[in-house]
Amino acid sequence: MVYAQNRKMTALESLFPDGFKRLAIAALVASVFAFPSGARAAAANPQTFDITKLTVEKKAPDFVLTDLNGQKFRLSDHKGKKPVLLIFSTTWCTYCQAEIPHFKSLHASYAKLGLEIVNIDIQESKEKVAKFVAKQQLPYRTLLDEDGTVSGVYEVRGVPTMILVDKNGMIVCHQCRSVDTLLKTMMKK
Repeated sequence: MVYAQNRKMTALESLFPDGFKRLAIAALVASVFAFPSGARAAAANPQTFDITKLTVEKKAPDFVLTDLNGQKFRLSDHKGKKPVLLIFSTTWCTYCQAEIPHFKSLHASYAKLGLEIVNIDIQESKEKVAKFVAKQQLPYRTLLDEDGTVSGVYEVRGVPTMILVDKNGMIVCHQCRSVDTLLKTMMKK
């Protein structure tokens, strides 16, 4: 008991002399302000939560890239016609490789409904990408962003990155975690 009274305070104890009670209260108060009111309401009442309402909705920058067959792809050519799912990836990315079955599934489900899926390979040679695409049997078009300009414009910070552009040319999802839900809703319209 004497040891407990005479020991030196730890760094945390000196910051919070009344114990962690104040820390817990501060964290609780901070969490109230950290989440937008819509997110709090959605969490409190799951029946009213609609993930399709949480979209980015900004104009997608236009670009032109060449595919593996030497054909040009211009994003704006699809405006007013069909939505486009941009998948930014590389051949060396293990996460990209692990997601290929999911991407193929999306293609199988939504390409026939009008979704254009394009894989945009970042800063790799045409030969290397062509071998990879053939080995993986990718059913969707692969574009080459050889100098990384398009991935820079779209602020790609890691791969794979999915960006969903609606038929009006608006980004509705950047780094899509819920692309399946968004596509189900979008493709019904």
